Amino acid sequence: MIEQDTIKLLRECDAGVKMGVSSIDDVLDAVHSKELKEYLTRCRNEHVKLNDEVQAALKRFHDDGKDPNPIAKGMSWLKTNVKLAADESDETVADLMTDGCNMGVKSLNKYLNEYEAADESAKDIAKRLIRLEEKLAVDIRKYL
Repeated sequence: MIEQDTIKLLRECDAGVKMGVSSIDDVLDAVHSKELKEYLTRCRNEHVKLNDEVQAALKRFHDDGKDPNPIAKGMSWLKTNVKLAADESDETVADLMTDGCNMGVKSLNKYLNEYEAADESAKDIAKRLIRLEEKLAVDIRKYL
């Protein structure tokens, strides 16, 4: 049970990290503020570093991980592009990213509860990813 919950939690972290990187990539070109761009770039880089840890952990279990749900990813891309086409402002970017962070925090907490038998190292990765998402949402509030 511990190993299965650990793998499942790591897979969700994998999908979450990939979704975060993709979402940031989708909005970076629309950012006007140097400071907002720095927040997003820093967060993206932290996601990439966490992804390296997730991949290493999954490799120990001989698991390939998990990509984000294609429907969720497509809907996110569509929402981002429609909103930015209507209003390519830092406020729109902050709004989109805050929504994404909140969804990530919600789903990762759900998976932490669901896979409670996961080992502590997997839980630690999930908690760090949650903190990263929460911090970005707080950092960019001034752009809302």
